[in-house]
Amino acid sequence: MRSILIKIVVNALALWITTLVYSGVRFENGGTAWDALVAGLVLGIVNALIRPVLLLFSLPATILTLGLFTLVINGVVLWIVASLTSLAVSGFTGALVGALVLAVVSWLLDLVLHRVERRAA
Repeated sequence: MRSILIKIVVNALALWITTLVYSGVRFENGGTAWDALVAGLVLGIVNALIRPVLLLFSLPATILTLGLFTLVINGVVLWIVASLTSLAVSGFTGALVGALVLAVVSWLLDLVLHRVERRAA
């Protein structure tokens, strides 16, 4: 249970940092910490339930593009999250670039989190 809560907070923090770094993704009306947490929860649910189905259906395109089509899937996932929360993206190109920025930010946060866990152990 604790790891799920940590993942939601990391998703929320990654979304919030993405909105600071890239202007194509933002929270409507400025966004609060609650908005970020809700968007982080929805991102986790969409990643767990919808993204695998999208990856399965797009497997031929993913193979043909040597995995680059996964970026499009990540953009679609971000667009779905934006349609369900107060997150806003500026078009599909904004969702693609935002998904790329989000992936880098999430990777960096996971890297930092694992280093902190290693030092605590």
